[in-house]
Amino acid sequence: MRKYGSSALLLLVGIAVLRVSLFGDLYLRYVQAGLRPYLVASGGLLAVLGLARGALTARTGWGDSRDADVHGRQDHGHAHTGAPRVAWLLALPAVALLWFPPPALGSYSAAREEAGRAEEFVGTFPALPAGDPVELSLAEFGSRAVYDSDYSLRDRTVRLTGFVTRDDDGTWYVTRLRVACCAADATAVKAEVRGVRAPEADTWVTVTGTWHPSGRLGSAAAWPPVLDATDARQIAEPTDPYEER
Repeated sequence: MRKYGSSALLLLVGIAVLRVSLFGDLYLRYVQAGLRPYLVASGGLLAVLGLARGALTARTGWGDSRDADVHGRQDHGHAHTGAPRVAWLLALPAVALLWFPPPALGSYSAAREEAGRAEEFVGTFPALPAGDPVELSLAEFGSRAVYDSDYSLRDRTVRLTGFVTRDDDGTWYVTRLRVACCAADATAVKAEVRGVRAPEADTWVTVTGTWHPSGRLGSAAAWPPVLDATDARQIAEPTDPYEER
């Protein structure tokens, strides 16, 4: 069966990619929604290549074990049969993806994100919608809190959704990861929460409260923004856990 090794590996990886991208929303843990067609096409292509290579091997007898025997006879007159067995270890990541898909990035990834924010141009923002509480992304809340010269968050009640991250001193944050393409380029946005007890790290929450001004606009002291919370409600992890950049 070793001669079908590379064919099986291609097929297995293709099936794993198709499983992530076709069935449900699991792919959103790794890439933006707009990249789904490319994942489906890539998985389908890998699966087709694996099947085609396997069919060619069955028809012609050409395959991994035969290649190993040829190279082995050319090198000291014996076959190196260990390499094909070791090569099967390459299938382990695909098997793991099929049966044990990793979770979305969480507090550990956010903690690795540098907290420093360079000063940017302070300016005005579009008016917020009427009515409280107003639903905002973490990115928009942070931008308005740090850079909005019109102070549009003042006297407004806002609602933020994200997962919990915590400092060693007990300070906690509602946090979200933003991606431009996929999870590999994720960066963290967060808001410090005051006034309510901190849930467990990585718990998803919806927090309601008012902006607490802190630091000079556009300065590092204004980051992260602070929310005086009146309520923090635990929720299920959203289907799409990331914010778009």
